[in-house]
Amino acid sequence: MEFRLFLYIIIILSAVFHEFFHGWMANYLGDPTAKEAGRLSLNPLRHIDLMGTVIIPLFLMFTTGSFIGWAKPVPYNPYNLRDKKWGSTKVAFAGPGANFLLAVIFALCLRFLSPYDLFFVPLSWIVYINITLALFNLIPIPPLDGSKLIMDLFPNRFQKFYQIALFGPFLAILIAVIILPPIAKIIYFIFTGEAFIPYVF
Repeated sequence: MEFRLFLYIIIILSAVFHEFFHGWMANYLGDPTAKEAGRLSLNPLRHIDLMGTVIIPLFLMFTTGSFIGWAKPVPYNPYNLRDKKWGSTKVAFAGPGANFLLAVIFALCLRFLSPYDLFFVPLSWIVYINITLALFNLIPIPPLDGSKLIMDLFPNRFQKFYQIALFGPFLAILIAVIILPPIAKIIYFIFTGEAFIPYVF
């Protein structure tokens, strides 16, 4: 139970960091919507969605061991962005970029620790979770962050592309289960110099 609770807390905090950087990038590019809404904050309470952040993920985690959840999306107005062409993509990619940043920081810490160190396994999970969150959100399927790049590259086909948004979450979960784990492990090895071993503590 302690291990699952640890994973839940790390996923939620990583998602909060992710959402914060969406808002930070939008504000940096000229849109203060998130800041004015009080969402430019690392306070988890500002980003929690009762159903998506608490009820569903905790129920699944403690009954099936799986995790599906979401935080409240940070609001932004693309018409306020100084960069009209790529602004939306920059805002979208700031979230996964923040998760990769966390993964790199904790991966550097791992390089100075022995695999037998008390903190090695918890830190390795933090690295792996953030790599997985970043990769998942970069899947180019609406409504995930990766889809914004496709929409900016092919704006004339935006409507047709967005029609698959209804099925997007199901396709994304399928990709996440089948394709992402080996990719995440490769990136983990590049960052840490170690193979990821899913130890439970």
